[in-house]
Order: sequence, then C-alpha cells, then structure tokens
Amino acid sequence: MAAKDAFAHLHVEPVSVVDRVADELRRALFEGELDPGTPLREVALADSLGVARSTVREALGHLVAEGLADRVPNKGTVVHAVSSEEIRDVCRARAVLETAGVRRWNDASEQARDALRSALTEFHQLAQTPATPQELTAAHLQIHRALTGLTESPRLIAAAETLYAEIRLALAGLDRARGNVREQAHSHGDLLRLLERGHLDEAEAELEAHLAGAERSLVESIDAR
Repeated sequence: MAAKDAFAHLHVEPVSVVDRVADELRRALFEGELDPGTPLREVALADSLGVARSTVREALGHLVAEGLADRVPNKGTVVHAVSSEEIRDVCRARAVLETAGVRRWNDASEQARDALRSALTEFHQLAQTPATPQELTAAHLQIHRALTGLTESPRLIAAAETLYAEIRLALAGLDRARGNVREQAHSHGDLLRLLERGHLDEAEAELEAHLAGAERSLVESIDAR
C-alpha cells in the first residue's frame, strides 16, 4: 500500500462549533455573568448563541467533565457552586504541582523559566492599570501555570489546568477575595528572586505561605457567601 493511501483515513478537524460554544460559556462563568446554581437551559442557550441544541448539550458535557457545571436530576445542567472543601482540596493539589515546579528550577529549560518571568512582568504591568478583577485573576493564575510549567510535564500541566479553572470559577463571584494586588506582586517577585539565586528551599517556603494565604482567603469568602 502506498504511503499516501495508508494515511488517507487521517484528517485534522478545525476548531468545532462545540469548542467555541464551550469557550463562550467558560468566559461567561469566569467573568461572573452566570452565578453558581444558574440553570444552563439548552434551548435558551441554543437560541442565544444561534446553534443547535445538540451542540449546546455537547458543550455543557465538557463543562460538567471539567467540574464547572453539574447535572442535577429533574433540573438539567446548572453552574457549579464551588464549596470550601473543594477549594481546600484544589489548593492541596495545586501546592503539589507548583512545588514540583519550584524544585525543578535548576533543571528546567530557559524557555520554561522565561515563561515565569514573563507572567510576573505582565501581572506587575496589569496591576498598574484599571484592570478588572477577572483580568487580574487570569494574569495571577498565569504565574501559577508557569510554576507548574517548570515541571515540563504535559500530564502535570494538564492536571493543573483543571484546578485553575475551578479556582477561576470560585473567584468569579468573589472578587473581594482577590486580595491586595501589590502584595501578591511583591510575594511573587520575592519567589522569583529566590529562584534566580538558587535558594530553592526558601522559594518553596515562600510559595507554601502564599498558597496557604490564598486558601484561607477563598475559604473564608465562600463560607461567608
């Protein structure tokens, strides 16, 4: 069989309508346009987005799989309400992944290190502008993505993406929980300086303190909801 014929069954799909619908729903969730517990009606969403109901149903399935929405018997799909216990678990998991990145600093590629430097620079710059809470949250989490990125493990990075999506969902309705932006920037700056100097134990301790504070702030805000 000729090589051309052997590969005839292979093809690349363009970004599907389902993916675009899922992306738009994520955007609405992360920007706080849809509150926790809000019903995600297939017919209403299909009419609003100008797509088939089956497309919406499939997109909602992606959100359910990501923990951003729930299937509720006799009610359909609703926006997931992140609990304080879930936040504690998410924070435990992200601490493992990000700490693994910190420990690998000396062995990480320069590209992975530059991703962390760039993320911190962008967060500092955004903090000087009248940015929205959602923009600041996204920039802040990009720093933490870059920390996990130091592992250079596609599987660990993919696992982290699910955790950060849950955190963004929790923060969407809790912009009081953003904390002090300058304090966050200063803390992350200290962490990077420690890494650049090769002080990995101190960097790990700095990260642990930062994540513990973030967990407390989020849990307190959720419990007060």
